[in-house]
Order: sequence, then C-alpha cells, then structure tokens
Amino acid sequence: MHALGESLSIWWTLPFAGMLLAIAILPLVVKGWFSEARNLALVAAVFGVPVITYLLAMQGAAGSAAVRDTAGQYVSFMVLLASLFTIAGGIHVAGDLVGTPRSNVTFLAVGAVLASLIGTTGAAMVLVRPLLRANSERRYRAHTMVFAIFIVANIGGLLTPIGDPPLLLGFLQGVGFFWTLRLLPEWLLANGVTLLIYFVVDRYFYARETPSALLEDAADYEPMGVDGKRNIAVLIVAVTVVMLSPALARIGDSLHFHFIREVALIVLAAVSLMPASRRPRERNRFTWGPLVEVTVVFAGIFATIVPAIAILRARGGELGLTQPWQFFWASGGLSAFLDSAPAYLSFTSAAQGMLHLGSPADLTSAAVAPAVGHSPASFLAAISVGTVFMGANTYVGNAPNLMVRAIAEESGCPMPSFFHYMAWSVAVLLPVFVVVSLLFFR
Repeated sequence: MHALGESLSIWWTLPFAGMLLAIAILPLVVKGWFSEARNLALVAAVFGVPVITYLLAMQGAAGSAAVRDTAGQYVSFMVLLASLFTIAGGIHVAGDLVGTPRSNVTFLAVGAVLASLIGTTGAAMVLVRPLLRANSERRYRAHTMVFAIFIVANIGGLLTPIGDPPLLLGFLQGVGFFWTLRLLPEWLLANGVTLLIYFVVDRYFYARETPSALLEDAADYEPMGVDGKRNIAVLIVAVTVVMLSPALARIGDSLHFHFIREVALIVLAAVSLMPASRRPRERNRFTWGPLVEVTVVFAGIFATIVPAIAILRARGGELGLTQPWQFFWASGGLSAFLDSAPAYLSFTSAAQGMLHLGSPADLTSAAVAPAVGHSPASFLAAISVGTVFMGANTYVGNAPNLMVRAIAEESGCPMPSFFHYMAWSVAVLLPVFVVVSLLFFR
C-alpha cells in the first residue's frame, strides 16, 4: 500500500470527506429520506463506487490489492459486529428500574466493565434497552444515551482486544491478548471522571422533571432479571472464538481459507436465532434496522477510506510526529472521523516507520529508543488509548455509536444531531482527554 499512497493524489481523499459530510448534514436536511436503507446505499455508492472503480481500473495490482485487503477487513469487521449484535439481541435484561441518577450511573459503570469483557457492541446491545426503559417516563433522557455512547460504546472497551475493533486488529497482528491490561490506570481515570460528570448532569436534569413523571417512573418499577440465558453461553463462546483468532488464522492459512473465525461467528449468531430466543427478542423489540444502517454506512466509509489510508501510510513520516502525546491526539482525532480501526492501523504503521520496527508486536517493547527518548510501548499505548477513547467524539467514530443512536430513536428517544452530539463530546470529553494526555503521554 506504500507505493499506492505515493502515487495517489490528495484529491482522492475528497470522496471520504464527502461521505462524512453526508452523514453529518443529510439527516438534518432530509432526515426521513436519509433514514431509508436504499437511500443510505445510494449515498454510499455515489461516493464509494468511483473510488473503487478508479483503484481497480487505473492503479493496477497495487490498487486491486488495497481494495481486496479493505474488503476483507470490512467483512471481518461487519461479521464480528453483526454476530455480537445478533447474539446480544437475544438476551433480555428484564425489569424496569427507576431512572434516578444513581441507578443510571450504576448502569453505565456496569456497561464500562462489560465493554471490555464482551465488546463495546455486545455491552451496548445488552444494556441500552433496559437503560431506555428505566428512563422512558423521563422527559430529559437523550443525555443519558449520549453518555452511554461515551462510556459503554467506547471508553469502557480499552482493557482487552475484544473490547474495541482497533485493539482486535493489534491482537491479530501480534500484540499480546493481555497487553492492554496495562492501560487500566487510563481506563479508571477516564471512566471515573466521565461517570462523575454524568452524575452531576443527570442530577441537574432529574431536578427539572415533573412530579407526575417521577411518580409514574416509580410506579412502573420492576425488579431486574435476565431472559435468554442460553444466549449468554453463546456470547461467551463467541468471545472465546475472538480470543482464539490467531490460532484460527494459522489454521486458515494452512487450509487456504482465511475466514474460519467469521464462519464460526456466523454459526453462533444463527444458533442464537433459534426459536427458543424468540421471546427475549420480542421483549427487546429487536429489529435489524440499526444493523442495516451501520452496514450500509460503513460500506461507504470503507470504500472511500482506501486512498486516505494509503496516503497516510506512505507519507505519515511527513507529519512530524515524534512524541507519544502527539500520537495520542493525532490517532484519536483521526479515529473520531475515520473510524477507530483504520486510524489504529494507520498510526501503528507510522510509529513502526519512525522507530524502524517490523510489526505492531514490536511496539510492545518497553526498552527506551534513544532517538526519541520513549519506549515503543509508550507509542502503542498512546495510539490504543487515543483511538478507543476518541471514537466517542462523533457518531461515526465507532460502529456501536450509530447502533445506540438508532435503537434510541426507534424507542422514541430523540437523539442529538451530528453536530449537537459533537458539542456534548467537546464539552465533556475534551477536558478528560487533556488530563489523560498530561498524566500519561507527556
């Protein structure tokens, strides 16, 4: 991809910029039109097809290889996302808690832990619906879904490769499964401060609720329970499959079939759809709409992203990044708009080039590189934290963000627009990230 990046004009990043602007602006201008799957597909095709056609027709073997590799990444990405979405959709957390600030904070704190155990997608799908039910009688509830995206769909997933797609990519390229556990201090700080901010904000809005709404909320209280326990076992098996990805990849190489993990995840998703799980899905009001939306939107993003990734990998050294804090902000800023997984790949490649290392696994070394005064591991930590945390900055920074928004809107909870959501992320998360940067990546 290095040769491709050298030959491509910077103008070929415009379709990607156009795709992002369409996602941001069209819902504000023609929301009803843009919410239709076929219209989403039309927008994705308008921006994506010219890019793919040019790469295949005009860039020879390098262009074809880049398209093929990106298509494989997209398939793997969506199979993982779809399987977790499908399996988690068959787990119904029953009950209707009172939507007080204390219970909401507890929901989000549990979600932060689950995000690293079953992935941000799985945790969001398990918890977002009971969280919506707990707050269904409240007038002010959109902010709770915004913080659910911040914590459950992003920041909480830092501690394991299962937690977030960029960390999974690092794991597949040789980074140890338990390496990310050393990021526990960053995880504790970011989640703790964000939960504290949420508690203050939710208390403010809770005080503005009408007495009748609070009485109705209390009257609808129902103890917690779990329906669909069978799918909890299926979810555990799916997580185990992801953990075994390197071994499955080696088996796939020997068999010349590179999608063993994906086939296993599809089979597990199919098992979770057995008739026994029908009631939990009905109680969850499960639909395929959010998954369809994410699938189409990310098809457009992955199609238009190829030139941007190639150019960044080839010319990343020209960015002048030499310090961990620079990689933290640069990779995080890119992940907010480029999606966290490609951003991780781009900046680990840039760090490898700067430090003259062969693979992401080499970035786990704790030995200080004299040329920059930092260990390779400090750069990998900065990139890992930046891409995971700052995927919360926009709706397109991480796939579960769009899923949470779609489920909330299907449930009658109006969500902020693209830019209104960004106003929340700048006001709440930017100060948190500044503190993380100063304490850990100076």
